[in-house]
Amino acid sequence: MILVKTDAGQLALKDRSLGLTPRQRSAFILFDGKRSVADVVGAGLGVSEQDVDQLVLAGLLASADGMPARAAAAEAPSKPQAAVGSDAATEERRTPQQRYQDAYPIATRLTAGLGLRGFKLNLQVEGATRYEDLVALAPKIRAAVGPDASAELDRALDV
Repeated sequence: MILVKTDAGQLALKDRSLGLTPRQRSAFILFDGKRSVADVVGAGLGVSEQDVDQLVLAGLLASADGMPARAAAAEAPSKPQAAVGSDAATEERRTPQQRYQDAYPIATRLTAGLGLRGFKLNLQVEGATRYEDLVALAPKIRAAVGPDASAELDRALDV
C-alpha cells in the first residue's frame, strides 16, 4: 500500500506538535507517495508496521488511492499494542520499546513547554533513541517541570 502525507501531517512535521518518535518521524518523511509500507518498514531504520499504523490512525498519513485513513490502517497487518494504563497485566507485558513510544511524546511536550530554559533538556530528549535514555532523563525532566506535571511521564515509563 502506498501512503502519502496529509495536510495535518505536513503541519505536524513543520511544527513538531505531535511529538513523534525519531523512528516515526523518519518513516513519516519517507512516505512520499512512491514508497510502499513494505519499502519503508524494510528500509533498515527500525520502523515497524505498528509505527506506520499509529501515523495513519493519527491522521498524518492516508492511502494514495484515496481510501479513508482508518480503512488503510485496518488493511495493514499489525501487531496488537498494549494500551497505556489499561490494567496491571497489560502494563507488565509492555516492552521497553512500547514504553519508549508512549513516553517520548510526553517527554517532548513537557520539555518543549519549558521554552528557552528547557532548550538543552529538550535537545537531550529528542536525542533519546531508547527507553533507557528516557529513564535516565526522567529525573531531570521531573526537576524541571515538577512532580505533578511529570506524573504522566512516570506512568508511561513505569518508573
